[in-house]
Amino acid sequence: MTSAPAPLLATRPRRDPLLWIAIAAIAAVYVRALAFTPIEARQGAAQKIMYIHATSAFIALYVAFVLLAISSLLYLWLKDEKLDRVAESAAEVGLVFTTVVLITGPLWGKTIWGAWWTWDARLTATLFLWFLIVAYQLMRGAVEERGRRARYAAVIGILAAPLVPFIHLSVYLFRTLHPMPILLKPSAPSMPREMVTTFVLSFLAFTLLFIALMRERYRLATLRDLIEGHEQEHA
Repeated sequence: MTSAPAPLLATRPRRDPLLWIAIAAIAAVYVRALAFTPIEARQGAAQKIMYIHATSAFIALYVAFVLLAISSLLYLWLKDEKLDRVAESAAEVGLVFTTVVLITGPLWGKTIWGAWWTWDARLTATLFLWFLIVAYQLMRGAVEERGRRARYAAVIGILAAPLVPFIHLSVYLFRTLHPMPILLKPSAPSMPREMVTTFVLSFLAFTLLFIALMRERYRLATLRDLIEGHEQEHA
C-alpha cells in the first residue's frame, strides 16, 4: 500500500470557522434560556432541556434524515459520488443529533414522568431509527467496493425515511406519555412568546452546528475518496 502524495495530504481541511460560530451561538442561546427565559409552571427548570432535546430532534428528523433520503434517492438515479458523500455525511451527523435526543430525553423524562424510559411509540420508533442508522454506518464500513457500498447505503437511507413521519404522527396514532407537538401543529404554539423566541434561536444555532458538521464530514469523505482512488491507481 502506498502513502498519499503531498498534494492530497495538503488538502486536509482546517477547522471550519462556522463550527466555532455555531458553538458560540449555542452558548449564547443557553445563556438566554437559563437566565432570561421564564420557567415553565408545571415542569420547572427541567423544561429547559427542551431547547436541546427538541431542537436536536428537529435537526435529526426533519433535516438530516430527510437530506439522507433525498440524496440517497438521487444517487440511485444519477450515480454521482458527491450525492453518496452527502448521504453519508447526513447520516453520521444525524446519528449524533439523534444520540443527543436519546440522552436528553431520559434526563427530562425522569424528572417529569419519574422514569428514565418507557416503551411508548415515539421513543421506541426513535430508538429503532437510531439502530437503523448505526446499521447504515456499520454496512458502510464493512463493504469495501465503493459502488456497491454506495448502492446498499442508498437503499438503507431510503428505507429509513418512512420512520420520520411515523415518529411525528405517533403521538396522534397511539396512547403515549410523550407530549403532543407544541410547535409543529395546525394551531398556534402552546408556549409563551419568550419561550418560542428562545426555541427558534436555539433551532437556528443548532442548524448552524449541523451545517458546520456536515461541511467537515463531507470534506473528510472527499479526502478519503481521493486517497482511496490514488491507492487503487498505484496498487
